[in-house]
Amino acid sequence: MKLEKNIMAELIPVLNEDEIKKLVADVAQNISDDYKDSEIVLIGVLKGAFVFMADLIRKITIPVKIDFVAISSYGSNTVSSGKIKLTREIEIDLKNKNILIVEDIVDTGLTLKYLIDYIESFEPKSVRICALLDKYERRETKINVDYPCHRIEKGFVVGYGIDYAEDYRNLPAIYHLKQ
Repeated sequence: MKLEKNIMAELIPVLNEDEIKKLVADVAQNISDDYKDSEIVLIGVLKGAFVFMADLIRKITIPVKIDFVAISSYGSNTVSSGKIKLTREIEIDLKNKNILIVEDIVDTGLTLKYLIDYIESFEPKSVRICALLDKYERRETKINVDYPCHRIEKGFVVGYGIDYAEDYRNLPAIYHLKQ
C-alpha cells in the first residue's frame, strides 16, 4: 500500500505485514493446541479487533463460533475517557462455553475488566484474553493477557484495524502515531 508523504511523516513503523502474519499464526497455533478437545467462542471487540480476528480465525485449526461486542472508552481521544459504554451486546449463548475475548490492544485494562464482568454474567465455563498488542506499562487494573501477540511499552498505535478518530484502520501494518 502506498501512503501519501504527509501521512508517512506522522507514522513510525512498529510491525510490518510479515511480522503480523507470523505473530497471528503463532498465537492461533497456541490457541488451537490449548482448546483442541473443546469448543471455543471468540468474542471480537469492535471495531479495532475486526481485522485481527478475521486473520486469527482463519489460522485457528479447531472449530470456533464467533460473536462481537462493541464497547467504547476512547471516543476521538488518544487516552481512555474512563467512561465505558457498551454499544453492541453479545447475541450468542455463552453459558458453560470457553470464551476467548479478542482485542486489538489492551491498555489500561479498565474497558477489558468491564467486558470480562459483563461476559461472566452469562456463566461461561472460562474466559481468556487474546490481544494483538499488550500495552502493559499503562495498566491500571490487574488483567492477564493469556495470548499476547506483541508487547509494547508506550505510544499511540494505528493500523491493522486500530484507529485514531476512525482514521488509519486500513493500514496493513502497525505504526506509532507521532503526536
